[in-house]
This record gives sequence, structure tokens and C-alpha cells, in this order.
Amino acid sequence: MSEPWIPAEAGVEPRRHAPATLRNRMAIADTLRGVLPLSGTVLEIASGSGEHAAYFAGEFPALDWQPSDPDPAARVSIAAWCEGIDNVLPPLEIDAATATWPVDRADAVLCVNMVHISPWEATLGLMAGAARLLPAGTPLILYGPFLQYDVPTAQSNLQFDESLRARDPRWGIRSVDAMREAAAGFVLDATISMPANNLLLVFRRTE
Repeated sequence: MSEPWIPAEAGVEPRRHAPATLRNRMAIADTLRGVLPLSGTVLEIASGSGEHAAYFAGEFPALDWQPSDPDPAARVSIAAWCEGIDNVLPPLEIDAATATWPVDRADAVLCVNMVHISPWEATLGLMAGAARLLPAGTPLILYGPFLQYDVPTAQSNLQFDESLRARDPRWGIRSVDAMREAAAGFVLDATISMPANNLLLVFRRTE
């Protein structure tokens, strides 16, 4: 089960800490080895504390990592975690729901633990933005809890979903089918089971 990245609950130090990152980063990195391109730029949407960006940049030194987040305090934290890491670019202000992003191209887009703690409009914006940036064949990679048709949902994820919707009725765990339908211009290439009842979804740009 994932924990939500809530900026207001992440502490007050410039270098903030999201507890889930320490538990999931190795498993995500191991899975990304078979998904990410060998070179190029990875745009990370909703980088949160920046801990993933710092860790993944070290695991994939041939890739340039472009973190982003709409929250100013998160961008300060990203910069603090990634200070001195040569293949991490300065964090960008990107709200996934908006139609204009300050980046022209990427070779992969990664989004970890955002879809369930944001309005559905953010997911639609994420899909549209990735479609604008990614060349054919390149991946849009999503990590987090998702519902699967004909696959029983873990009780912990059901409870987590209830807690998310209690925080904000626009939040909640999305279904894989809903994600596939929202991903215009992409095909769902892989659905990979991850620890703690999470999934890693790999979409590929088709056009």
C-alpha cells in the first residue's frame, strides 16, 4: 500500500522526507531497468520530496533526470536532495492538469504515487502532456495502487482508498481499465506487480 505525499505533512525542513520512498525505490529501480531507454531524458511528474529523483539518477547515470512538481516547497526539497548530482536538472514547476508544460520533449515520463492523490483532471492532463512530449515507442510509466478487473483488491488498499476519499472526494485509487481508456495515443504495454499491493503500468506511445 502506498502512502500519500502530502506536502503539508512532510515536515518543514528544506530537504523533506516521504517515508514510502525508502521502501519502494529499490523495487521500482529494478523494474525500470527493463523499461527505461539507455540514454536520453526522463521527465518525472510530481517528484514530491525529490528522494526518488536523487536515487534513480544514481541508478541510471546515463540518463538525464528532469524532476518537477507544482508545489514550491517540494521544488526546494528536490533541489536540496539532488544538489551535486550531475545528471539531475533543476526542478520545473509543472501542474499535470495544465495544458502547457515548460518542456518540449522527453524520452520517458515517470509518475510515482500521484494518480490516487489528485483529481482525475490531473491524470487526464498527465496523459495528454506525455502524448505531446514522447516520441513513438517511448514509455509513460506509472507506479502506485490500482484496481484490476477480476483481481481481488487487497483489504489494505480498500481501507487506503476510503482514507483518501475522506481527505478529498476527488482522490481515490483508479482502475487499470480507466487508466487505459484515458491514455489516448498510448497502448498499455505491461502491468507489473510490485511490493505492497502496488502496480507499475508501462504505456508506450503509439504515434
